[in-house]
Amino acid sequence: MPGLGKPSGQLVMPSFHQQDTTPGAPGRLRRSREESSLRCWSRVLMASLSRALRVAATCLRRSPAQGPGLRPLASGAGPTTEKSVPCQRTLKESQDPSAVARGPSRPLPSTASVVVIGGGSLGCQTLYHLAKLGVSGAVLLERQRLTSGTTWHTAGLLWQLRPSDVEVEGAKHMNHCHPIHQVTLSSWPRVTGPLSELDGEGGVGRAYFQHFLVLLSLRCNWPARWATGHCGWLRLPGRLGKAYGVESHVLSPAETKALYPLMNVDDLFGTLYVPHDGTMDPAGTCSTLARAATARGVQVIENCPVTGIRVRTDDFGVRRVAAVETEHGSIQTPCVVNCAGVWAGAVGQMAGVKVPLVAMHHAYVITERIEGIQNMPNVRDHDASVYLRLQGDALSVGGYEANPIFWEEVSDKFAFGLFDLDWDVFAQHIEGAIRRVPVLERTGVKSTVCGPESFTPDHKPLMGEAPELRGFYLGCGFNSAGMMLGGGCGQELAHWIVHGRPEKDMHGYDIRRFHHSLTDHSRWIRERSHESYAKNYSVVFPHDEPLAGRNMRRGPLHEELLERGCVFQERHGWERPGWFSPQGAAPVLPYDYCGAYGNRAHEDYAYGRLLAAEHTFDFPPHHDVIKKECLACRGAAAVFDMSYFGKFYLVGPDARKAADWLFSADVSRPPGTTVYTCMLNHRGGTESDLTVSRLAPGPQASPLAPAFEGDGYYLAVGGAVAQHNWSHITTVLQDREFRCQLIDSSEDLGLISVQGPASRAILQEVLDADLSNEAFPFSTHKLVRAAGHLVRAMRLSFVGELGWELHVPRPSCLPVYQAVMAAGAKHGLVNAGYRAIDSLSIEKGYRHWHADLRPDDSPLQAGLAFTCKLKSAVPFLGREALERQQAEGLRRRLVCFTVDEKVPMFGLEAIWRDGQVVGHVRRADFGFTIGKTLAYGYIRDPSSGPVSLDFVKSGDYALERMGVTYPAQAHLKSPFDPDNRRVKGIY
Repeated sequence: MPGLGKPSGQLVMPSFHQQDTTPGAPGRLRRSREESSLRCWSRVLMASLSRALRVAATCLRRSPAQGPGLRPLASGAGPTTEKSVPCQRTLKESQDPSAVARGPSRPLPSTASVVVIGGGSLGCQTLYHLAKLGVSGAVLLERQRLTSGTTWHTAGLLWQLRPSDVEVEGAKHMNHCHPIHQVTLSSWPRVTGPLSELDGEGGVGRAYFQHFLVLLSLRCNWPARWATGHCGWLRLPGRLGKAYGVESHVLSPAETKALYPLMNVDDLFGTLYVPHDGTMDPAGTCSTLARAATARGVQVIENCPVTGIRVRTDDFGVRRVAAVETEHGSIQTPCVVNCAGVWAGAVGQMAGVKVPLVAMHHAYVITERIEGIQNMPNVRDHDASVYLRLQGDALSVGGYEANPIFWEEVSDKFAFGLFDLDWDVFAQHIEGAIRRVPVLERTGVKSTVCGPESFTPDHKPLMGEAPELRGFYLGCGFNSAGMMLGGGCGQELAHWIVHGRPEKDMHGYDIRRFHHSLTDHSRWIRERSHESYAKNYSVVFPHDEPLAGRNMRRGPLHEELLERGCVFQERHGWERPGWFSPQGAAPVLPYDYCGAYGNRAHEDYAYGRLLAAEHTFDFPPHHDVIKKECLACRGAAAVFDMSYFGKFYLVGPDARKAADWLFSADVSRPPGTTVYTCMLNHRGGTESDLTVSRLAPGPQASPLAPAFEGDGYYLAVGGAVAQHNWSHITTVLQDREFRCQLIDSSEDLGLISVQGPASRAILQEVLDADLSNEAFPFSTHKLVRAAGHLVRAMRLSFVGELGWELHVPRPSCLPVYQAVMAAGAKHGLVNAGYRAIDSLSIEKGYRHWHADLRPDDSPLQAGLAFTCKLKSAVPFLGREALERQQAEGLRRRLVCFTVDEKVPMFGLEAIWRDGQVVGHVRRADFGFTIGKTLAYGYIRDPSSGPVSLDFVKSGDYALERMGVTYPAQAHLKSPFDPDNRRVKGIY
């Protein structure tokens, strides 16, 4: 293309499909020293197997029945001694030294509407979608050449059956952006695909797609019951795929052998076959995106390193992006997009933005030619944590090991280079690959590819506007999935920049999902990133918990509850009560890195044993323990430590105006009232559900109320999304220029909730206030004394029972809790955790944000119209969108389903209506009071019309779990206490 500095007029991309032996050629595959002497797999195996025995090849809480070496983590009595993690051995750099010296590929503009930093998959996708949205004046800056750094050497794998509906849609977007190579396979259907979206933009080079097999081994010492559950696990991804039209098949070992004759199927129990998955070429994709984007008027500038980001402070004290500085000049801009991959942390530091990721070595090897391998599917073997990618008439073999090498000092000179492959680390993948495809033992290694990749604490990308700096967006940390997720994420990031919010629910990728205290905590980032990397191919069980990065934030009752048998969950860095074990204390120990890097693996780890027992898709073994907690709450009383909740004060002269605009419900009620409400975005989607309590102004500041003039509100928000709520409110206050403060008191206050028929009798002995219905109605709050300590008591319930929440200054939490427990002893009071809350709340029909409610769900669709002040004339954020929905009719509705058969469900199950899939389950749990499984999911009319109440009530429904459908009854309200008698104290 003219102006991009290439005489041919085309962007020439390096590709790992090529081998160039010219010294300094950017695209060549540089062989390591070991590789030159190890020409075949048999020699490699002989040289490495003895070392592989020393490698911590397995990771994280696998069942003891899984065979030698696959054991749950164990712990000694003392703390683990942490040792340093090895850094890279040798860095092989391959960069044209004259590239940057030649200067940028075209002159820099003085201004730009958006500056995208980084020319890899995400940078090119974001630029292209910005151009499609009509953004003019956008510029992409690449310090060397497009795809340099990490994209050029990526394996380019794509699979569409992902762990969430948003990821499925994103992967399907990539599928629709590229032409699919046609392959005919015996009895299986011909693999074809949609025309490429980019064909009309100049073609995509060739982004070949094959098909994919996901394997499940049946090891000889696995119990048959567990194996049967795992065969069902193979059907789990397909349940969501059915709702989104992704074809998949569960194959027997014999069918697998017919499809892949070179595969050893002796230890296989089954495979999942997805015909339309496969691989992509990073070079062809990025070059086409760049051409398509520049054709729409935006610019791509190569050989232009960014050296700084200037920041300004506006009249309200808000930090905003001002300019991007480079070695060749500066560009004035209000918006920067950090798509710098491994180097995203360095770019963030230029602007004072925290980017929680680490750089690691990530490797694969390419074999010599294999006879008969052509047209075979790509393979993921989850037991071996290895993939086999078809590459012409050879295979690329790679995976995720328990002892990856961290790249400690990320070089800013690195572009098209590779590391020496460390065979000690890679050995486990060799063993797994040979076991799966035995012909590899007689096949030579043609090339090794060991390059840098960025990984994040939860193995999900970092996206969205940074909470520290307005106009600074993240599009990085893709955990070696930048090609796979790039199209959908680039599209959503472009919408985020242009419209303020993405079209889809991107909370799982939003940088605001992490608490600000964690995003620059190096130990937490490293531990969690390591664990997520090592577990990438592990089965994801519904009730699993991380072992890394724990005990970062602990509530005021942590030690007391631990001694009482509390088994903690981790959310947002907080340790919150999950359930209470009769076996006694089970503390979470320091992370042992799965025994890697010279760390001693924990032995006799009580917490690890409890988690390993939960690794099932049936009812977990602690099902009856949680049942007792739930039934005690329904029949007597339970106390819940909810201290991890976010607790904010909104105060100041414009607090009333801000509250009217922010909250969908009318919160302009007298002081002493509490309102359940939502916060919406401009599309009417739900950014939060929360309680808002009106405060009386006062001159004296205390932990229970700051000093303020004007109006004041106390907000209690879900603890796992507190940072999201804080950032949303702050953004609205800044954009609307409201004169008020948002004060975070989450760490200063505890929250003790006492719920159940006996709660009034218990608390009447502890509080110095009249708790009768007349004196203390539902949805009100008061400052009272509990065992002599000043607390804020609220008559609310998250479980559908008579009860009160006590918001307590942190130093007073333990004596107040002990007083409650003493008073409740004769009333049958028990401790209960969030596993019980999940069951009790779904049974009552209460919503959970980011399950039943998301930024792409409106309150009207979710059955929460009562939280919207649409009958008033008061404007609020999202009102216009809700009014359009009312006028046009709802295209989907949230429906409650019950299943009579006692079968566990966990979410993502397909919803069938009259023989057609009409949606999928968002949240499910067992209701112990009604004795049934409950599930909530949004349903659509297959004819694309509005979903009326008659449509909901008229169908015959079934829910599909692991390939089996179960008859289900649809309800407009939960069948448990539909008249809300219990929360009113009427039993």
